[in-house]
Amino acid sequence: QQIQFADDMQEFTKFPTKTGRRSLSRSISQSSTDSYSSAASYTDSSDDEVSPREKQQTNSKGSSNFCVKNIKQAEFGRREIEIAEQDMSALISLRKRAQGEKPLAGAKIVGCTHITAQTAVLIETLCALGAQCRWSACNIYSTQNEVAAALAEAGVAVFAWKGESEDDFWWCIDRCVNVDGWQANMILDDGGDLTHWVYKKYPSVFKKIRGIVEESVTGVHRLYQLSKAGKLCVPAMNVNDSVTKQKFDNLYCCRESILDGLKRTTDVMFGGKQVVVCGYGEVGKGCCAALKALGAIVYVTEIDPICALQACMDGFRVVKLSEVIRQVDVVITCTGNKNVVTREHLDRMKNSCIVCNMGHSNTEIDVTSLRTPELTWERVRSQVDHVIWPDGKRVVLLAEGRLLNLSCSTVPTFVLSITATTQALALIELYNAPEGRYKQDVYLLPKKMDEYVASLHLPSFDAHLTELTDDQAKYLGLNKNGPFKPNYY
Repeated sequence: QQIQFADDMQEFTKFPTKTGRRSLSRSISQSSTDSYSSAASYTDSSDDEVSPREKQQTNSKGSSNFCVKNIKQAEFGRREIEIAEQDMSALISLRKRAQGEKPLAGAKIVGCTHITAQTAVLIETLCALGAQCRWSACNIYSTQNEVAAALAEAGVAVFAWKGESEDDFWWCIDRCVNVDGWQANMILDDGGDLTHWVYKKYPSVFKKIRGIVEESVTGVHRLYQLSKAGKLCVPAMNVNDSVTKQKFDNLYCCRESILDGLKRTTDVMFGGKQVVVCGYGEVGKGCCAALKALGAIVYVTEIDPICALQACMDGFRVVKLSEVIRQVDVVITCTGNKNVVTREHLDRMKNSCIVCNMGHSNTEIDVTSLRTPELTWERVRSQVDHVIWPDGKRVVLLAEGRLLNLSCSTVPTFVLSITATTQALALIELYNAPEGRYKQDVYLLPKKMDEYVASLHLPSFDAHLTELTDDQAKYLGLNKNGPFKPNYY
């Protein structure tokens, strides 16, 4: 029997005419851009506004010791911080436990991190433990303006806003360090820019610093370079390579936030897309796992044979970037290196290829090489540029090659609680260490401290640890209370 479609055809003709359909599609596209702009950021800065540096603002207590986009957004920012506190129970627990004894009394901490609701909880914890804080942003796109306003209203000297220029970025760092009657004695850094600035511009301040805590691959690399050259005159704590940062923030945070950043900016469908992830460290592992779960075909580039073998065993093809650059739909860098994606790679990419970076620094993609007269830049959304070649080919560049997840979306609060608690404990350890415990070198966090941070987060899952018997502890050669991991883990 033949299947009859006649009735169905008649049904189709009852749908809107061409004119009706056109207006329908226009309204759909309009509403999608409207909803996007509200989702991307509550406070995207528009170019025609006055620079915060030229505004005179004071908080409700009459202080003007800050520079933020709009102090009037403080109440909104306070709600954001309160929401973050709900999922950062370990940090709040540390705050309650230690605020009586004030282990950071007398500490003058200058910080340079992403300024988000989560880091605000860390900053306010440090203040509750007795520290005085001055803060700037480590990324020109990641600041939540309303959160910066809430911190300024609470009395923290914060200098940051979303969409700073390069000049603004260094000005903000300088305003944190160069202040009459106040001299920093601790540094909390993310990327090494603040440490570098103090070392170069204020050597006398640098020599009096009691400790540096650094949480990124890039910043740690800079510290090891200083140490190797014999120029590091203060002890520093490498939080990036602590277990709680590597295994949680780098892996699980990126596994969840890579998709969020890409979806919000491009609305890309991942099923069947060909993606190349440069680097298979913890960040790369998280990105690959998320992309594979949504049906993407994932390639990996690696320099390290151990990481390359791990990628192979996890089911990914390990290739050179030049081998797949013509065919892939998305390129993601996760190496912490520079010039991973060069102009030559960009020239060979297919039309509409999406290019983004998940490493801390903005050096992985050679964006400078794209700022030439023959290429046209077209801003299509907040943090989304189409770079157009003379033949009409477009490459979609996200956040101008800066950190995708914090520039274009948000990151899971719970995972940041783990890193923030680690940072707070590292600051307490360095600040209170007796003379001579830490020399002028870079140190890893003691495993006992890593395990303590992990244990603080277990109640959130109602997880119950098994305890070793005396006999079992003796058999394994361990203390019943840890540390359970060797120093090299």
